Amino acid sequence: MTLDWSVVWQHRDALLAATGTTFLLTIATMAIAVPCGVVVAVLRLYGAAPVRAVATGYVELFRNLPLILVVYWAFYVLPILTGVGLSPLATGLAALSLNVTAYNAETFRAGINSIRKGQLEAAMALGMSRSQALRRVVVPQALRRITPVLASTWVSLFKDTSLVSVIAVTELAYVAMQVRAQTFRVLEVLTAMAALYWLLGYPQAKLVDWIQRKYAVTE
Repeated sequence: MTLDWSVVWQHRDALLAATGTTFLLTIATMAIAVPCGVVVAVLRLYGAAPVRAVATGYVELFRNLPLILVVYWAFYVLPILTGVGLSPLATGLAALSLNVTAYNAETFRAGINSIRKGQLEAAMALGMSRSQALRRVVVPQALRRITPVLASTWVSLFKDTSLVSVIAVTELAYVAMQVRAQTFRVLEVLTAMAALYWLLGYPQAKLVDWIQRKYAVTE
């Protein structure tokens, strides 16, 4: 068996650009899924009964569907139903955001529930409305408690972005597969892809460990 690692170097620019797309998807998804997760969690906890039912249905739907199915559905089915077709990148971002928002909503709901109800009642007794008490008193404390979980979600999301390669989003996994198909160097390209994911993911995992130690709440 003869190895030819030069194919990786020859396609370094494409692989680096694809890595940038992977980070872009991760950052954009979390930028959407964090505030949306807060909204869904609050609606599920404090909304009227019909609103709570819709929020619960949304969370249960996307938590129990495989992410790759959501990606396929958004790309192939949604345009048929709505007549609106998005680019692969926008479709991938939408699918990832819908999925991660559902998980973040449950994370925020658990964080909010971990704050004693007396704090919400005390804030309202001081003249705050429920929304003000949530925004100023409850949610900031809940955010601190769930920061380690959100950080872990980030790391998982970074790896899950590879699933949007099935709709030709030019992120790291898709470009690596294209290079493999063009060069027929399976071992070298897949090993390089694994090395890139590990080199990029390991520091993030270590950062999560640090965040968990720093923001751990014992009560």
